[in-house]
Amino acid sequence: QVQLVESGGGLVQAGGSLRLSCAASGSIFSINAMGWYRQAPGKQREGVAAIISGGSTSYVDSVKGRFTISRDNAKNTLYLQMNSLKPEDTAVYYCNARVLTTGLRELNSWGQGTQVTVSS
Repeated sequence: QVQLVESGGGLVQAGGSLRLSCAASGSIFSINAMGWYRQAPGKQREGVAAIISGGSTSYVDSVKGRFTISRDNAKNTLYLQMNSLKPEDTAVYYCNARVLTTGLRELNSWGQGTQVTVSS
């Protein structure tokens, strides 16, 4: 019913920047909240940034001042601008959305993940 497609990951040197995108499609009536999560090798998955329908944002302490989450409601697209990247940012990044479908079902949808690798 709902699909999230992520893009923008890649290999970058420390101090560089990347912008991740997440496009939502399907039987969407509204998206109440969207967020980015990441899974580093040998680590548990953690929340990185989130944005709710009203526009408020929240960030994990380790990325504050470096990452910016935003969305384009008309395109149902989520973004994560990542600046001043560090090797510890290396992870698979996942997009998540809380969706109300046109059939009035509430879904918690996940993207396939995109790899971000930061070299020293």
